[in-house]
Formats: sequence, C-alpha cells, structure tokens
Amino acid sequence: MDTSETNPDAAHFDGGPLDIEKLVYGGDGLSRSSGHVVFTPYVLPGERVSVTVTERKAQHVRAALDDVLTPSPHRATPPCAHFTHCGGCHYQHTTYENQVALKVEILKETLQRVGRITPPDHIDTITGPPLAYRNRAQFHMDHRGIGYHEEGSRTVQPITRCEIISPKLLHVFERLRGMRGDRRWPNFLRTLEVFTNETEVQLNVLNASQPIAKRFFGWCAEEIPVLASSSLTYAAAGFDFRVSHDSFFQVNRFLIDPLVNAALEGAETGRALDLYSGVGLLALPLAKRGAQVTAVENGRAAWHDLQFNAQTAGVSLEGLQASAEDYLATAEGPFDFVLADPPRAGLGKKVVARLLALKPRLLTIVSCDPATLARDLAALVPTYAIEKLTMVDLFPQTYHLETIVRLRSE
Repeated sequence: MDTSETNPDAAHFDGGPLDIEKLVYGGDGLSRSSGHVVFTPYVLPGERVSVTVTERKAQHVRAALDDVLTPSPHRATPPCAHFTHCGGCHYQHTTYENQVALKVEILKETLQRVGRITPPDHIDTITGPPLAYRNRAQFHMDHRGIGYHEEGSRTVQPITRCEIISPKLLHVFERLRGMRGDRRWPNFLRTLEVFTNETEVQLNVLNASQPIAKRFFGWCAEEIPVLASSSLTYAAAGFDFRVSHDSFFQVNRFLIDPLVNAALEGAETGRALDLYSGVGLLALPLAKRGAQVTAVENGRAAWHDLQFNAQTAGVSLEGLQASAEDYLATAEGPFDFVLADPPRAGLGKKVVARLLALKPRLLTIVSCDPATLARDLAALVPTYAIEKLTMVDLFPQTYHLETIVRLRSE
C-alpha cells in the first residue's frame, strides 16, 4: 500500500464522491478529499466513485466502493461471479491490456518513490493467457464450504469455480467440493494446497486442528486419479524437475519458460552463482549453457530436489544447502554472473553488501515485490547500471507482479 502521502486528520473524512488518481501496489485506488488520502479497491484511475468509509487510521482512510459514477473506458465485466467477494483477484474489473499497463506504471512509481531510482524509458513486458494459468492453489474450508479467504480476513468465502486455476486444478476442486458432503471427510481440515502438472496432482495439508489419517489420502487417490505421493515431476525449460511437498515452484504454467529465458538473457558463461536456487529451475538451464554454476538453496526439501534434478539431467553443478547470507559471508570471487531470485523480503542489507564486495560483472535479480526490489536497487545502482528491466505478469487478475532486472557493473 502506498502511504507516502498522508494526513493526520484522515479520521475526519466522512465519505463522499472521490476522483481516483492512480492505483497503488496492493490493488487499491488512491484519491484525496479535502487533503485526506483514501484507499478504495476495485476502482480505476480517472473514475469518479462514491464510497463508504470502512477503516480510519491516523495516516489514511480505507473505503468500500458503493458505486462508479463515471466509469473508466478500460472498465470491463469480470469473468468470475465471485470477484470482489473472495480475496483471490483484484483487477478483473478492467481489461487485461490495461492490467499490464497499470502494473508497469506501479512498478515505475514504486522504484521512484521507494528507491529514488529513475527507471529506464522502456520496460519490457512478458504476458500470457490471463485465465486458467495457476498450477497451484490453496483451498480453505469451514462450516460454510470450500473456497478462498475473503479480502482482508480469514473468513472463508465458498466458491463454485475459479477462473484463474488450470483445468486440472478446477477438476480437483470440483471433486473436493463433492467429497466434503461425505462422512469420510475430516471436518477439522482447514486448508489444502493442490499442485499439478496437468497430469499428476499433489495434495498438501497446510492446516488442520487434528492429524489427518492415511485413509483420507487413500480415499483421495480413489477420487482423484494420478495423485502423487511425496513429489511430482514438472517439465519446464527443457528439463524434468522433481518438486516435493515443501519445495517452491513457479505457479504460472504458461510463463515458466519465458521467465527462465528472460532471467538468463545475457548471462555470462564463466563462473556463475545462483542464489535462492529452489529445485534448480534457473540453475540447470544456466549450467547447460556452459556456465560453471554454484547453486545455493536453504530449504532442505528443495535442496534435495535440486541435487536429484541435476543428477537426473546429467548436469554438472555445485549445489549447497545454505542461506544466501551465510554462503556469501565466506564466498570468494570473482563471479562473472550472479542470479538471485529472493523471497518477498528481498535480498536485504547483508546480501547486498556482500554482492557489492564481490562485484560480479553481471547481476540479475528476479523479484516478486517491487518495494523490496526498489530498496535493494537503491544500494546497488551507485555501482551497477540498470541494463534491462522486464515486468513479467505471472499473476494476471491480481496486483502481484514479477520483475527481472539486469545490472552490469560500471
């Protein structure tokens, strides 16, 4: 949420018509009334709307949309009947082309505001089909039914279908809905995660108030054919990756290969370092291109998958189980190329400091949060020039965006 422009008297705002200035990261529209900053979801820049105040804070006001008085020409009919009720999507009220344009502007604004960075004049975009793209989803359940959490709460919003999950996931969801009426269903089960390669299906219990008996998974295997045991194999970027229960893998089934290609574009073929390597999605293609790769991954399951995947593919690389911070504390250069795909928290000060000390010729960051990316870049750009910036729309219909930034030492 953008709270850079605030007013201590925001609590006195009583509602009324608002003119939406822009969207901010998080999905809300920003507007002002008598100097008060107001955040409202499901609106678009240029629209005039009426709202009801839902939350008052010292720095801003949150409001619910009542009516669109003057709609944007980019407003569209949402493809999903559950839009605005479940918290899964934020942008279904506008065309996909406009979603992409809005995300590029949000990325630029965040880099400027948080990092004081002037973005390149041109930002590349990588897009794919805007629906049926997710290969992984978490389904929550309680006495009301099965679905997603409502926006900003832990309340379950039951749904009948989801437009952004893959056909196989949708089939599994429909089977789970039917199974919930059976006496064999454990009513203490709260969250199931489902992952698929469109053939195999992996079920992970994320939340239950009691242990789940093995017979439940046996029943699931009867109802959901090709149910994987502890892992499944995902074909991507020219390799077959084993992905275990606790391992991360990209969720947009259409954009995995384009993401890999963009992240490795311009990569040096000398000594390379892949930080936050996961199961090896970027490390294996990088090694195949001729680089001498050291792949660093902290998660135990993912590290085992990385080792297995490299061995199975016949790819030579050094895989280390360690945090990026711990590895870099004693790492010795020089590195020709460093690739970093950190979690939402970003690289952080210690990792950035060590990268600056090692000073690889080329540094590529794959980021899932523009604010933490801007913070990290602010410390890097005195030493590195931004050679290319790419916005990858891995999460259509939502405010989330992925950024690939290629930096070269000056």
